[in-house]
Amino acid sequence: MMNIKDIQNLLPHRYPFLMVDRIVEIEPEKRAVGIKNVTINEEFFQGHFPGNPIMPGVLIIEALAQVAGILAFQSGASGGKSVYFLSIEKAKFRRPVVPGDQLRLEVSVLQFRGNVWKFAGNALIEDKIAAEAEFTAMVTDREI
Repeated sequence: MMNIKDIQNLLPHRYPFLMVDRIVEIEPEKRAVGIKNVTINEEFFQGHFPGNPIMPGVLIIEALAQVAGILAFQSGASGGKSVYFLSIEKAKFRRPVVPGDQLRLEVSVLQFRGNVWKFAGNALIEDKIAAEAEFTAMVTDREI
């Protein structure tokens, strides 16, 4: 549904912090599904357990948040806006994410009021949960 160029038009993130390769499903104000292909070329693998590379959990949560940001932007104007974390809750890491994995990033809206959104997200590898979390974010002007 959205390729990398479409994503770059919405999100201010760039390499090495753009964590979503494409969006494959989106239902505005309800849910979105993104894909992250994990390769050995990722910058963080140089220092995160060399010889046994594992994607840092915080970056998995960041990937979920980027899908959530795209979902939030689908409900209104995104020009000059960013999505900022307010809280992360109930984060759990179920299995390691390694080079060669493809993360399916499923995010759903739990609630939203004005510019504050609460999301639930699951990062899956072959239909098995690798990580999950609930998080709250705010859509605001890029420069705060």
